[in-house]
Amino acid sequence: MYYWLFKWFLFAPVLKAVCRPWLEGAENIPAKGAAVLVSNHLSYGDTVILPAIVERKITFPAKAELFRGTSFGGKVVSWFLRKVGMLPMDRSGGRASASSVDHVGDILRSGEIVGIYAEGTRSPDGRLYKGKTGVARLVLGHQVPVLPVGTVSTQFVKGWFGIPFMRRPGIRIGKPLDFSQYFDQPNNREVLRWVTDEIMAAVQELTGQEYVDVYATSIKSGALEGRNIEEKVMVRPGHGNRVPPTTAELTAQAEETTAGPDATERP
Repeated sequence: MYYWLFKWFLFAPVLKAVCRPWLEGAENIPAKGAAVLVSNHLSYGDTVILPAIVERKITFPAKAELFRGTSFGGKVVSWFLRKVGMLPMDRSGGRASASSVDHVGDILRSGEIVGIYAEGTRSPDGRLYKGKTGVARLVLGHQVPVLPVGTVSTQFVKGWFGIPFMRRPGIRIGKPLDFSQYFDQPNNREVLRWVTDEIMAAVQELTGQEYVDVYATSIKSGALEGRNIEEKVMVRPGHGNRVPPTTAELTAQAEETTAGPDATERP
């Protein structure tokens, strides 16, 4: 209930009046059924604009720290996230992280849409960064279609009296991506990487962003300090990587190997 109240009586009307957002590809969103919406992540504005102007409900996992605020502002944020149904995502690993993923799966099993920022964090410089394979595990494990999404101009700028706002933010929603040929390989690392890269490539087509083949989290943590990141700029995610074989193709290859090269000549 709170999700729709906040959406229709606060965020949607205020954003439309102040920021004048635009939406392309709304027809690509299925009227019903589960799907994973994968978007680039330019600013905090993405998390506001997407649910506000997309008709169907979108549930986003949010970092668990936001649900444990102790200051007044932190408590308000925590209260708001819980009321609108956002999911705390524990990134510490182990059982806590596994439990978080299970909750995301519950949303998909109920036939709803889950929104994921596959880069794992906001872009440090407006470019698109390497996607984390957790999104592919989610898609293959729950056998759902993917909706690539590109957000544009969602960064906040200062307006009158220094009040931040977004200047004509936009959303482009691409056609659903189908990876059903790999549904039986949810734990194959090569498949997970390829599926993730294909999703991110579809996002890049919508945004036109330059792609950097490193994790944005590594940039922000300083793990790549001193390295020339420009060497990691690529034409597109997964550039040069082979398309992994499906199970049917692997089976056919194994049968050919077992039969031998002269199998067709035997009586």
